[in-house]
Amino acid sequence: MQRLRELGWIEGQTIAIEYRWAEGRTGRFADIAAEFVRLKVDVIVTAGAGPVAAAKEATSNIPIVFTIASDPVGTGLVSSLSRPGGNVTGMSYEGPDISTKRIELLREIIPGLRRLAVMANSGAAGAMRELQEIETAAGPIGLEVMPVIIQRAQDIVSAFDFVSVKGRAEALYVCADPLVNTNRHSIITLALEARLPAVFGERENAEDGGLISYGPHIPDLYRRGAEQVDKILRGTKPGEIPIEQPTRFELVINLKTAKALSLTIPESFLVRADKVIE
Repeated sequence: MQRLRELGWIEGQTIAIEYRWAEGRTGRFADIAAEFVRLKVDVIVTAGAGPVAAAKEATSNIPIVFTIASDPVGTGLVSSLSRPGGNVTGMSYEGPDISTKRIELLREIIPGLRRLAVMANSGAAGAMRELQEIETAAGPIGLEVMPVIIQRAQDIVSAFDFVSVKGRAEALYVCADPLVNTNRHSIITLALEARLPAVFGERENAEDGGLISYGPHIPDLYRRGAEQVDKILRGTKPGEIPIEQPTRFELVINLKTAKALSLTIPESFLVRADKVIE
């Protein structure tokens, strides 16, 4: 909102904004998209491959800007990064591309890591592609990947029963998506109870008790997404606006959680962190 105001779009004066939340329920995506089409909005702004796909299915005319989406080409949201085509443009989250970096960070803290559980929502195309990327990267380094597939919030508790008891996982990688984001407090709590070091993509997870987060600086993505909205409202076609890549990344480590898990964080790791929570 702040960047829109800086560009001259002031809510209630030069622009009207309709807010809708799916509350982590994937079934709501299509309903919200259809409602926006009925309202004849000028631009649909959303985040995540699932919501974007629902909006794209609902309309081929109304411009769509996604502020976050993992691998938008691979998930079929756009035809290319340089010329998206159609009515969609936005910001690439690069989730799959930096999954190997997150694994490296975990192994730096847990040098003997051999069994990694990966939680992914089967209804989120970006999360499933990220899982595939992790499985590809894991083989050459001798890391066993244990996919933990969820579809709804009720699956999370049973997923941890499998991970910590039957699977004997040594760490947890959580693929971001709206369902996971909505239930992050439960995931973090259950990971701590299971004594599983957990790595996430967004800093809020580490701030709330996850061990590590590494990923793009989300506020920066939203600001740049606002600039794309500005271009569209001033007449540029969305298909002619290139998909932008993250330029800022941040590493957050929660030392409180590390101590609770009896982990010693190397000094070399701490000095690289953008934020250390003590």
